[in-house]
Amino acid sequence: MTATSTGTLTARLDRLPFTRTHLRVLAGSGTGWALDAMDVGLISFVIAALVDQWQLSTSQTSWVASAGFAGMAVGATVGGLLADRIGRRSVFALTLLVYGIATGASALAGGLVALIALRFVVGLGLGAELPVASTYVSEFAPARMRGRIIVVLEAFWAVGWTASALIGYLVIPTAAEGWRWALAIGAIPAVYALVVRWGLPESPRWLASRGRTADAERVVAGLEASPAVFGRLAPAAVDAVEAPAAPATTVAMRLRGLWASGMRRRTAALWAVWFCVNFSYYGAFIWIPTLLVSQGFGLVRSFEFTLIITLAQVPGYAVAAWLIEVWGRRATLSVFLAGSAVAAIVFGQATTVAMILGAGMALSFFNLGAWGALYAVTPETYPTSLRATGAGWAAGIGRIASILAPPAVPALQAIGGVPVVFVVLSAFFAVAAAATWGLAESRGRSLAE
Repeated sequence: MTATSTGTLTARLDRLPFTRTHLRVLAGSGTGWALDAMDVGLISFVIAALVDQWQLSTSQTSWVASAGFAGMAVGATVGGLLADRIGRRSVFALTLLVYGIATGASALAGGLVALIALRFVVGLGLGAELPVASTYVSEFAPARMRGRIIVVLEAFWAVGWTASALIGYLVIPTAAEGWRWALAIGAIPAVYALVVRWGLPESPRWLASRGRTADAERVVAGLEASPAVFGRLAPAAVDAVEAPAAPATTVAMRLRGLWASGMRRRTAALWAVWFCVNFSYYGAFIWIPTLLVSQGFGLVRSFEFTLIITLAQVPGYAVAAWLIEVWGRRATLSVFLAGSAVAAIVFGQATTVAMILGAGMALSFFNLGAWGALYAVTPETYPTSLRATGAGWAAGIGRIASILAPPAVPALQAIGGVPVVFVVLSAFFAVAAAATWGLAESRGRSLAE
C-alpha cells in the first residue's frame, strides 16, 4: 500500500475508531448475511412439509438439501476468485441478484426436479456471498476490534435463522402449500439488500492491491472523516506495509499461492475445520425438524422446538465475540467446537422434552459461537491478494461436506437411530477442534502482517 504523509493506508485503517461508515458496511453486509441464513434455514422447514405433501422419501428430500449445498460449493470457490479479480462489492451485488431471482422462482416450482434445479441456482448466490462478505468487512475493520466485528457480522446469521424458524412456525402450517409462501417471503428482502450493497464503498485494501491507490485513498479519507460510534483513534504504530498484488495475477497463480511454503499448513488446517464443521452443522440443523417428527412430535410441535433451540444462537455469538479478543481465535474456536461435540452427544441421547430443548440449545450456543470465530479467522489467514480466494475455497471445501451430510443422516439413522447420527456428528466436531491448532493466531495483528 502506498505511503502517505500520515502513514500507510493499512496503518490508518487499523488506527480508526468504529465509525458510522464502519456501521454502514457492517449493517449492509449483515443484512445480506441474515437473508442467506433465512433461506438456508427455511429449506429445513420446507423439507419437513414436503415429506407430507409430496410424499417424498428421505433420499428425495436429501437431494433437495444437497442441491443447494452443491450450488454453494461452486459459488464459494468461484465467488472468491471473482472477488479477488473484480472487487468485493461487485460480487456482493451479483450474488444477491442470483439468490433473489432463484428464491422467488423456487416458490413456483411445480415438481421435485424443478425445485432441485432452482435450489442449485440459489446455492450459487448464497455460497459466493458468505466468504466474500467476511473478507469485505474484515478489510475495513481496525485490527484491535476486527475479530469482534466479524463475529457480530456472523451473528446476523442468528437473526436470519430465527426469522426462518418464525416463518416455518407461523406460515408453513397455516396453508395447504404454506412452504411456497415461505420461499416467496424469503425472496422479497433481497431487493432491499441489493440496493444497500450498491451504496457501500469498495474495500480500500483491495483497491490498493490492484494499484488503484487514489480510489483507496478516497475511501480511507472518508472513513477518517466519518464520526466515531465508539472507540478512539489509536496511537500511531509502526507501519505494516502490504505489498500490492500484480494486476495480472492469474487464477492458477492464486490457487498455487494457497499451498505455497508458509501457507500450506494453514490451508490444510482451515480446510479440515471447514469440512468438519459444515458436515456436523448441516447434518444436525437441516434435519432437526424432520428428526423430531420421526420421534413422534407433530409438525407444529417440532417447528416450535426448533424455534426455541435456534434462539440460543444469539448468546453463543455474544460470548464468542467477547472471548475472541480475550482468548484469541484458536482457543475460542477450539473450546466452542469441543462444547459442540459434547452437546451433540447429549442431544442424541435425549428422551424428554427438557433434555431435547436443553441439549439442542447448548448445541446452538456452542456451534454458532464456533461459526463466528471461524469466519473471523478465515480471512485473516491470507494476504489481500489471496484473501477472498482463500476464504472462498475454504468455504467451498466446507460445502462439499454440507452436500454429503443430508444423505448421510438418514443412512446413519437407519443403522442406529438418532443416537448414532449425533455420535458421528460429535466426532466431526472433535476433529475440527483438533485441527484448529494448525491455524495461525492473528488476534490484534494487522491484516498486512
